Amino acid sequence: MADEIDDQAAMAQWASENPPNDFGGEAGGNEFGDFSGGMGGWDDGGGDGMGAERILNQDEIDSLLGFDMSGDGNDDRTGIRAIINSALVSYERLPMLEIVFDRLVRLMTTSLRNFTSDNVEVSLDNISSIRFGDYLNSIPLPAILAVFRAEELDNYGLLTVDSNLIYSIVDVLLGGRRGTAAMRIEGRPYTTIERVLVQRMVEVVLHDAKAAFEPLHPVSFSLDRLETNPRFAAIARPANAAILVKLRIDMEDRGGRIELLLPYATLEPIRKMLLQQFMGEKFGRDNIWEGHLATELWTTQMEVRAVLDEQQLPLSKVLNLQVGDTLMLNATPDSPVELRAGSIPLTRGRMGRRNHSIAVRADAPLTPAAKKAVQKLK
Repeated sequence: MADEIDDQAAMAQWASENPPNDFGGEAGGNEFGDFSGGMGGWDDGGGDGMGAERILNQDEIDSLLGFDMSGDGNDDRTGIRAIINSALVSYERLPMLEIVFDRLVRLMTTSLRNFTSDNVEVSLDNISSIRFGDYLNSIPLPAILAVFRAEELDNYGLLTVDSNLIYSIVDVLLGGRRGTAAMRIEGRPYTTIERVLVQRMVEVVLHDAKAAFEPLHPVSFSLDRLETNPRFAAIARPANAAILVKLRIDMEDRGGRIELLLPYATLEPIRKMLLQQFMGEKFGRDNIWEGHLATELWTTQMEVRAVLDEQQLPLSKVLNLQVGDTLMLNATPDSPVELRAGSIPLTRGRMGRRNHSIAVRADAPLTPAAKKAVQKLK
């Protein structure tokens, strides 16, 4: 028993005189530590000692997971978060959306001024891509969520009105004084009057959205329902990607935010149009040139031949034809005549005379080959 106490005291004295370095080795070892004893007994002999392990600090963990705790708003992600977010489609691949939403801002500025009879300024904060489930979890409550339907696109969208804008609209429409902040009462549901007034504003915004998409593609947005619980406003799966547009509405000292969310599934039918770099781009097609070409084709003179009969003769007989030889046709004065344009048969008719000219009167409709050629010209 005394021997064990002496051994423990000797080990404690040796440990105090030789503190371990950062790599688990002794202070007297090399700069990388003694791997034969300091790194958990890792030696060629296969020792079974368990030394100190390398522990990551908080900054290294955040860098590995891709979290930025500095809060500088940098969108460049690294680590695991970059891998997760790589599945999202960037809105920059749809450059026409920026033009559509810029047009929406201008239209809303005019329409909301007429709606509220106040000085309204609408500004576009940002356009970003987000997962639908992440957006539902980030909605600041209380808020009113308007679910609308895009008729021609056969899908839905979501429009969120925050509480500040709700109380501001109610205050403006009901004659509230300027210079006083809208009174906000927490912990109560929205009244019927508030919901009706917000619904009217949402209908104005949807009408402007229809006008904003009109030059690109006709889309009718109709209000489906109003919700106050995000769980009842699910229009897509949580993992689906969507476009989020944040709009700021200022009415002098009052205002708030409107957030417009469109899932990528909603925009898929007009994705090719949204890929355009500018309005009216047709990827090589020129409507002016097409119209000019069609006009010239319809006024072009075309040679039409009237074929009385066709015969097949040996080449030797054709080569021996002399001036004055007679070719007998298998046709009578009443036989039908075929009209051709090049190698395309057009129709059939009867030969006759009009005034002093030989004429052909068409008796049959256009052939399928002629109709097909006309359709190509159109």
